[in-house]
Amino acid sequence: MDGTPILIDKNAADTIEFYLISNGYVDMKRKVTDKYRTDVKMGTVAPLPEEIQPMAEGIHTLIQSVYDDSVLKDMFTDGHETKVKDNPLNDNFAKAEFQALWKQINHKYAYTVEFDSDELIRKSIDHINEKLFVSELQYTTTIGRQKAEMNEHEVGRGASFTGEKTRTQTLKHAQTSQIKYDLIGKIAEGTVLTRKTVAAILKGLRADKLYMFKNNPEEFISKVIKLIKEQKATMIVEHISYDQIEGEYDSTIFTAEKSTQTFDKAFRATKAIQDYVFTDGSAEKSIERRFVEDLDAAQEVCVYAKLPKGFHIPTPVGNYSPDWAIAFYEGTVKHIFFVAETKGTMDSLNLRPIEQAKISCAKKLFNEMSTSNVKYHDVDSYQSLLNVMKSL
Repeated sequence: MDGTPILIDKNAADTIEFYLISNGYVDMKRKVTDKYRTDVKMGTVAPLPEEIQPMAEGIHTLIQSVYDDSVLKDMFTDGHETKVKDNPLNDNFAKAEFQALWKQINHKYAYTVEFDSDELIRKSIDHINEKLFVSELQYTTTIGRQKAEMNEHEVGRGASFTGEKTRTQTLKHAQTSQIKYDLIGKIAEGTVLTRKTVAAILKGLRADKLYMFKNNPEEFISKVIKLIKEQKATMIVEHISYDQIEGEYDSTIFTAEKSTQTFDKAFRATKAIQDYVFTDGSAEKSIERRFVEDLDAAQEVCVYAKLPKGFHIPTPVGNYSPDWAIAFYEGTVKHIFFVAETKGTMDSLNLRPIEQAKISCAKKLFNEMSTSNVKYHDVDSYQSLLNVMKSL
């Protein structure tokens, strides 16, 4: 009543029941009658007794919910649902330290890369010959006996057969498939290489590897593309160069992305440029979660941001978005501006080649080519960030 919850006690309940009976709104079994529904629709519902008149709206809503539960949709709210729906930039964004950091990294870049095609061809041939495995197409047949008696629920859930047995066999694809593939064209498109280069790679493959194309063309194409891109990724870092181009990012990139996580799962920050930080990982204490907790508590940290996917560095193997931009208090650490990537491991051997190549490109841009005062590294904890910083 007027936004304040009111408890309906026994006396009020008895009064409501008498009102419904005396006006013919419920039958002997206390079910709502057509008369009540009609009066509601026509707006001719009998007035409630004076003592419960202030609760009229709520009482009639509850009565109507017996036969129409949609009327309750605005009466109840999820007590666990956070009332915070937006995650705007806060006062930390305007701090001089963050603005200085943002000015250093808020640039767009273009890359150029030159490498020896013959070297890529040789390495790709060796890599594919060693790693390629393509599974043959298979199919499974299921044999069973239909029940003599069954109901619709059993049919619906696929339980109308008994004694089912399965058998998996290899499809003789070479004898049945009539589909034609542009093998060289598909691989050239997926690797962004010329048809000539792709043809040279395929020509160098062992016969048993090339024969796998007949077994499963789609898988052959996708895996060969992946393996070539891995070799391409290991070569580009040595030969890539970056040039700053016109354009910069608008501050709206921080608020444009909406997390799929609920706010009760987010980290409530004090030093970030937004009040809530959404971390990756499903574990309660994921690498990113532990990192941001330590980051927020560190006395030497002035302000930081969880960088959105919209902020990225172009690389030949795909755009790369680092995780964090951090500004430290001057005099507390060796480098006051730092861009970090949080990973579960700092061992490059445990990272996928393409992922490692993207990180290496970022290192080359920030640590070797850029004239800014920003340093970059991948880390697995806040302590490792401090340790790495001393070596840069």
